Parts: sequence; C-alpha cells; structure tokens
Amino acid sequence: MDNAGKKKRGVYITAMKNGAISWRSLITWKGKRISLGSYKDEESAALAYKEASYILSDSTVSLDDNIETTALPFLKCVTLINYRDMGIYLSNPIYLKNKFFLYYLDESTVLKFDIDDLFYYSSHRIMKRGSHLFVADYGSQINILNRYGIRSYAVAGRDYRFVNGDPTDLRYENIEIINRYHGVRQITERGFARYKAVIHVNGNYLIGVYDTEEEAAIAYNKASDILVKNGFTKNFMQNYLEDVSPSHYAEVYTSVKVSKKLYGVTSPGKGRS
Repeated sequence: MDNAGKKKRGVYITAMKNGAISWRSLITWKGKRISLGSYKDEESAALAYKEASYILSDSTVSLDDNIETTALPFLKCVTLINYRDMGIYLSNPIYLKNKFFLYYLDESTVLKFDIDDLFYYSSHRIMKRGSHLFVADYGSQINILNRYGIRSYAVAGRDYRFVNGDPTDLRYENIEIINRYHGVRQITERGFARYKAVIHVNGNYLIGVYDTEEEAAIAYNKASDILVKNGFTKNFMQNYLEDVSPSHYAEVYTSVKVSKKLYGVTSPGKGRS
C-alpha cells in the first residue's frame, strides 16, 4: 500500500510483500495516471518522473532519435510518446501508424504489424528467446508465426517467406506460405509446381509426388496411419485440412496412392515377446 507521505513530485513510498521499501514513480497526463515503475531509491524514481514529464511535454522528442534517459526504460518511452502523439495509452511498447503499428522489442528491434492485430498485441507482450518470438496465452508459449498458419517446425525460405525480404515486417501481405502441411514440400518439375510428401521414421521415406498440396497432405496422413498399424508408436502429426469437406477428404484418402514400401516398414519392436 502506498505511503501517504509524498516526498518528491510523482514519487511514492511503497512497501513490497517481503517488507522491503521501494519508490514508485507515477505521472498524470491529460487525466491519465501512468505508472513509470518501481525504483530502488527516491532519486531514481524522481528522475524517471522528470524524464517522463519532459518526453510528454516536448513534441520534438521522437522515437527516430536516440533517446537518452537515465532512469526511464526505453520501452516506457515508447508508450509515452505514442500516448502523447496519438492520444491512446497502450501499456505495451507500441507506436501507432496509419493502417499499421510498430512494436518495439528494444531500441534496435522493431516489428511491424497490421492494425487488425492491435487488440491482440496491446494485451499480449511479445517475448524473444534466440530467434523465436512468442507470447504467453492461456498458460502456454505461443509462437507469433502461428497466427499466420506457420507451424513451429516451419523453415523460413522453404516453408514460408517474407515478400519484401524483411523478417521484421509481419504484415499479412508480406508473408507468403509456401508449404502449409506437415511432411509436404513444394517442388518444381518441368516448370510446374508439384508437391512431395515425405515421412520420417528410421530415416526419410518418400510417400509420393502429387499435383496438389491437399492431396500430398492427405497422402501423408494415410502414410502415418499405415505406419501406426504396422506397430509404430510414434505420435505422427496429422494434417488438418480446414477447407476440405469430410466426404471429399474420404474420397481422396481412399484413392490416393502411397509408396508400396511403407506397407512393409514395421516397428523394430513389433512381434517381440
């Protein structure tokens, strides 16, 4: 609970759960009370307030400049400048543009999203581990590429590509899905696109080459079913074809041909007593 005694403008003494004292910095701008964070001493909290006040009152301070602050974190500067310029306060480090927005991971890493994604990313903080970007959603870590139909095992340049070559531009028009399904790869034969289905079990097995992506995806599902019947306990990831009706799926599944070699591939443990 905040101590009623306010020592410096915008600074409040706060008792933490373990009983330790910290200093909380708050600023009110155009009727909006904004938390600037907690600090280890009163001087740092007061400096954060001073820096925030300067940013909010000086419209020449821009994210295009090298913002130099001593106490105020850069990502908080993003939220303040967006609020100052756009009149909308967002707790995540987002700066609004016309028809898209920028999401700052740090001073040098900026992602670009369509405005349609604003509601989602204004309430989901993007985190980075290595080259992977993810959000916490319902207790799970969700790769942000999943929102585009890009699966976790997908490889950039092979399964999907960025049209303008910029991997930080995550607007829908800039992402092209090449291979949507597990075990399916687009290839070129005599100038035409065809689709190769491969399944991995004790090495890669070619299932077949097909005229359509959907046919190759269903062939992969059929191949995985054959291997399970042959005694393999591996949890093969099945392809889900959202736009294919159950009747058409059953028709293709029955008629699609897969490599005869698969019928003879058995699990090493099958038949053991």
